[in-house]
Amino acid sequence: MATDADIRAGVRVPDTKPAREATELVRESTSELIYHHSRRVYFFGSLQGRNRGLSFDPELLYIGAMFHDLGLNEKFHTSGRRFEVDGADEARRFLQAHGLPEDSVRRVWTAIALHTTPGIPEFMEPEVALVTAGVEYDVLGIGYADIPASEREDVVSLHPRPGFKKRILAAFADGVRHKPETTFGNVKADVLQHCVPGFRRGDFVRTILDSPWAE
Repeated sequence: MATDADIRAGVRVPDTKPAREATELVRESTSELIYHHSRRVYFFGSLQGRNRGLSFDPELLYIGAMFHDLGLNEKFHTSGRRFEVDGADEARRFLQAHGLPEDSVRRVWTAIALHTTPGIPEFMEPEVALVTAGVEYDVLGIGYADIPASEREDVVSLHPRPGFKKRILAAFADGVRHKPETTFGNVKADVLQHCVPGFRRGDFVRTILDSPWAE
């Protein structure tokens, strides 16, 4: 079986106690789909960081990538909060328990919380920018040609993506269908509109016009 040492670009998963425990936690608490996706996000985010000439902390990027979809888990279905925030809070507790500095904790929290908010993370710290870059690469194919085919194939060989497009949409829908109000103004409203019969997305203009203000 391939290992991360087989990635020809030389990207490695950090060999630290927090990174190892993050791997175990995500592997045990999420589906195989989310586990492989999260690992690809780390690899693709790292490769995009190389392409952009960014200096980043691999451990922070790895933990951000591994926790970024943790908020889709069933335990958070009734939290009433955006799944991104649930995942970010879990990462914060995890990092604080490992004694990481608060600035590192903040970077990872922000990276996870903003990973579905395009147009902002790219202007923030490298770890924040690259979690989003990895997600956008793996889910949306943004910047697909930026990574050589040989390196892309190495990552997918290590972490396959059979039927990924439809399976990840189903996972997104299952993760937020119980709290549809949290999708107002964000990309998960598109998911519910496609995947959940009867879902009606919020309307920003209607919300303004129907507010209690007279004018």
